[in-house]
Amino acid sequence: MAARSLLDENRQIKRAIELINLGARLQVLESETDLPYERLLRLYKEVAGRSPSKGQLPFSTDWFMTWQPNIHSSLFLNIYEYLHKSTDIESIDAISKGWRLYRDEVSVHGVEPLLSITRAWRLVRFVDSGMLCLTRCKKCGGRFVTHTFELDQQFTCGLCEPPARAGKALRGGSIH
Repeated sequence: MAARSLLDENRQIKRAIELINLGARLQVLESETDLPYERLLRLYKEVAGRSPSKGQLPFSTDWFMTWQPNIHSSLFLNIYEYLHKSTDIESIDAISKGWRLYRDEVSVHGVEPLLSITRAWRLVRFVDSGMLCLTRCKKCGGRFVTHTFELDQQFTCGLCEPPARAGKALRGGSIH
């Protein structure tokens, strides 16, 4: 029995280290592992070389609805759902693998990821709780993050119909 609990604790520590290295907040580690808070705090300081960020996690679905964050969130969520449905891994492992794939994909195009691992985790929690979902765009057929009970039956994504000021930052040189 003791060997099994040591193996489980080792798996939990490995998961926590991976999440810390990806930039996850302490609240994510608390939720996704069974390790005590004091142990997670010591582990965080040892791995990250600093104390964890303080404060509340973002708890608004509105951030995911704005133009660029919606595109990034939709890309991640499609990757996550594919991994979660086609593999036999736990949700948190699909989140971390999906987030790394998302990060690598946007980086290939010279774009900084807008979605942190903590926001990606929160997004999955919003979807699991029924607050957000993926909706198919009537023009391109892509699936994008929307509020679950939106009334618009003819959804058009922000790529097919960008907002009026979309891309203005590109001309100003703030996004490369």
